[in-house]
Amino acid sequence: MNTYNVLVVEDEKEIADAIEIYLKNQGYRVFKGSNGIEGLEIIDREEIHLAIVDIMMPKMDGIQMTMKLRENHDFPVIMLSAKSEDFDKITGLNIGADDYVTKPFTPLELLARVNSQLRRYSKYLKLVGNKEIEENVFSIGGLELSVDRVEVTVDGKQVKMTPIEFKILHLLMKNAGRVFSSEEIYERVWNEQAINTDTIMVHIRNIREKIEINPKNPKYLKVVWGVGYKIEDRKRKFIIKCNSRNYYFSSINRYGKFLS
Repeated sequence: MNTYNVLVVEDEKEIADAIEIYLKNQGYRVFKGSNGIEGLEIIDREEIHLAIVDIMMPKMDGIQMTMKLRENHDFPVIMLSAKSEDFDKITGLNIGADDYVTKPFTPLELLARVNSQLRRYSKYLKLVGNKEIEENVFSIGGLELSVDRVEVTVDGKQVKMTPIEFKILHLLMKNAGRVFSSEEIYERVWNEQAINTDTIMVHIRNIREKIEINPKNPKYLKVVWGVGYKIEDRKRKFIIKCNSRNYYFSSINRYGKFLS
């Protein structure tokens, strides 16, 4: 992306004009509005990549505008305000703002925050636009299972699994931290009532031998004596594959942004 479109919503013309000059000197394309209503109208017409929004404005303030734009847009929002109380900062961030700058501010400070937010947003756009998101990939430590590719790897090395072993491991990894009895595993994998579950112990032993460095002291597949089996929950991650590289995220926030 060569040029970013930045929206400045500020009712004080002198401040808006000054911000515009500095942004244009950095190569950004600037759109201006004097209240929240005008800002939302610009967003409907133009592709905006970042918004700088003042809180105190006539007709519609910055809080209302940000809440409204977050219904359909996930670009970064930097809020401006003459208020410096923690309550105002927390309110702004809680309703969807990404950053907060208190007036008076230096142009260099604002530009640094704009540049930082756009770097993050650019990375996010590239990942999503690549259309190689694999939602059915589970990663726990060095153990990774891909449902789409029906593939298991340990520390990057592919491990061969039988269909039943794969289904058992998938069940346990998908529910990492939860203990499953032999009966539960049998009924979930075979889709029939468990009668003889001795075969589960055999499959568990085989899986361990394939994914554990030391099966007698397992790192991933644990036995809870007298209860059942579980995969140790080591902070399961979402994985995005982009240009043959893996990007790991612990969660996705309510605006669709990936959190590291």
